[in-house]
Amino acid sequence: MNAAAVMLFVVLIAAMTAGIPIIWSLALASAVSIALNPALSFVIIPQRLFAGADSFSLLAVPAFILAGDIMTKGGLSKRLTTFADALVGWISGGISLVAIVACAFFAAISGSSVATTAAIGGLMHKEMVRREYPEDYSAAVQAIGGTLGIVIPPSIVFVIYGNVTGVSIAKLLMSGIVPGVIACLALCAYAYYMAKKHRFPRGEGFSWKKLGLAAKDAIWALLMPVIILGGIYSSVFTPTESAVVSVFYGTLVCFFVYREITPADFWAILKSTGKTTANLMLLVATAQVFAYLVTYYNIPSAITDWFMSFVDNKYIFLLIVNFLLILAGMFLDNGSIILIMGPILAPIAAAFGVDPVHFGLIVVFILALGQCTPPFGTCMFVACGIAGRPVSRVARYLIPFILVEIACGLLYTYVPWISLWLPNVLG
Repeated sequence: MNAAAVMLFVVLIAAMTAGIPIIWSLALASAVSIALNPALSFVIIPQRLFAGADSFSLLAVPAFILAGDIMTKGGLSKRLTTFADALVGWISGGISLVAIVACAFFAAISGSSVATTAAIGGLMHKEMVRREYPEDYSAAVQAIGGTLGIVIPPSIVFVIYGNVTGVSIAKLLMSGIVPGVIACLALCAYAYYMAKKHRFPRGEGFSWKKLGLAAKDAIWALLMPVIILGGIYSSVFTPTESAVVSVFYGTLVCFFVYREITPADFWAILKSTGKTTANLMLLVATAQVFAYLVTYYNIPSAITDWFMSFVDNKYIFLLIVNFLLILAGMFLDNGSIILIMGPILAPIAAAFGVDPVHFGLIVVFILALGQCTPPFGTCMFVACGIAGRPVSRVARYLIPFILVEIACGLLYTYVPWISLWLPNVLG
């Protein structure tokens, strides 16, 4: 490996260590590497920036962000929470189960973990505290529930991963449904155990009437994932087109059915979405320059050869990947990790015979877990901000939940049919 290839990673690590934002760290590392290689020209940078952003599938990203913002502020989260309360609130520790189940419902609408934590956590934290749950435990529940946001489709991160690696986005979205539901049930099981152990209060008894009224009020929110995912899986529209459908549907529901968004609110939502999209797309485009150089220097091939000589089977390789992604998730956001490591790890997984859709699910699920891992998990920070609690106190309750998700991640890693069954059936 020549000096230019080595400096590509040395400069990237040094820049991030110095606290330079990931976008500019990638740009600086790419520029230094190009400058050190006489065979390359700086004209590569604008070419790859344009190529990185010129992707039809990436149009889904701003649309899903906009749809999530509309529905976060349009009353859907409140109605989904009420429905989840009627469904599971009567069980021991029911309000904590409500928070997790409501996160799963909202995940099927927003496609974002941070949006899920903010929308549901803003409602559920105060309610859990009012019912005498420890404040730190309540914040931990909101944080871990939010991680389901990028696993259960639609998922912005699946779209980015599919665009970077060339894997079918529709199949990636399908692969997240069963693992997302299993993870939700596993987290609920631990919350139930905690409720029994600490004798947390339960809600009112189950009522079919209450469930029916809550379902009626939330029907427009509950129909959205059915329409979006059903349209994708029946080939009525593509994942990219489904994002536009979700914006159109969410706007109609929040403006004319729930009537909780005004034109002024909508303008504020558009501005917020524009800022978020600009930052994310700049990161995607910059990462494409970095990914081009990684491929140009044959780094994936070199790493694959090294892995093949060092690791003799795919099971050890997958265990190493799990460890690396958990470690990376402690310090970087999931989009950055996918854009940097996706082009490197995906070819190695293919060389070991790992199904690309299965591997995509592994990567996204473990990165979802990383959003709750100290010291820099984004969902953890959002939940702590909502609760006004220090990270050190909340982390104490988060760790057992994280271990539950690690167990789920290992299950999905070594039992491929869990993630592949639905894509194969609907494929």
